[in-house]
Order: sequence, then structure tokens, then C-alpha cells
Amino acid sequence: QVQLVESGGGLVQVGGSLRLSCATSGRTFSAYAMGWFRQAPGKEREFVSTISWRGSSTYYADSVKGRFTISRDNAKNTVYLQMNSLKPEDTAVYYCARRQGTATAVVADEYDYWGQGTQVTVSS
Repeated sequence: QVQLVESGGGLVQVGGSLRLSCATSGRTFSAYAMGWFRQAPGKEREFVSTISWRGSSTYYADSVKGRFTISRDNAKNTVYLQMNSLKPEDTAVYYCARRQGTATAVVADEYDYWGQGTQVTVSS
């Protein structure tokens, strides 16, 4: 069974930074693209970023482009989300997910395994 465990969330002031990590179990982590999504209170889950299986291709939501960076370490079965210049509207629970394939994807239905999420709160 594949398990995804996020960490690194917390409370940060506007303009601050956080680095989220998502550690995955299983021997085939490198064979799948990965993604980050987030859900704010009262809102639907939304796409944040995705990275292809080798890390050669990445894609970001317009709202985080230029501020967030996704990366992966296949030797450690871990995907990261570096978040800089954080804004109050970035406050949400952040989820990592495994894509059903090697290419990037922005639609949640394209992902088959999800973590439990980590809370990010940006205070003004």
C-alpha cells in the first residue's frame, strides 16, 4: 500500500517561507509524477504544482508562480514544495498526491494516492 506523509507546515508571517516535504512509501516512487494541492476553509481543493517523474517538467498555478518551487529526490522517495513570499491567501491545508502516470497533471482526478495534509497558516 502506498502512503504519503506531508510535513513542514506551520504558522508563518506574511513574506515568510516554508518548505513542505512529502515522504512516500513504495519502491516505485520514481515512476510517477507528483503534485501538490491545497484547500482553504470553505473552498474547493485547488491545484498548486506538479512535477514529472524525472523532475524535468514542472507546472504551477498562476497564483503561486514565481513564489513556489516544486522538486523531488527520487533516492529519498520525497517531493518538496518550497514556498517563498507567502501571502495570507496561501493559508490552507496542503496535500501531496501521486499521479497515475509519469507526466504532470493539474486535475485532482488524475491522482490516485493522497496524503493527509499539512496546515499552512500565513498571518498578516
